[in-house]
Amino acid sequence: MPTITYITPDGSRRDVEVENGYSVMEGAIDNDIDGIVAECGGACACATCHSYIDEAWVDKLPAMDDMEDSMLDAAMDRRPNSRLTCQIEVSDALDGLVVHVADNEY
Repeated sequence: MPTITYITPDGSRRDVEVENGYSVMEGAIDNDIDGIVAECGGACACATCHSYIDEAWVDKLPAMDDMEDSMLDAAMDRRPNSRLTCQIEVSDALDGLVVHVADNEY
């Protein structure tokens, strides 16, 4: 299983194995990662799974679609490396992905 590193807003770092086919958000929820709220359950209908993708990984992810881009406009402190973790599917190619969780509890 690929390992995803989540860095929470308080700077805590957790390495978590996430099953292929799950979303990065599901991996966070299943492992009680602080800051990933996921109010919509992964339907791309909120921005409470907003995170910042480590710069080394930004170009390795599939491009975001228009729906994710629009929803990120509702996120606080959107940055060029912002993504909704519900829209990133885990695969072996993402082994080692580093995700900096945004402050989603507002």
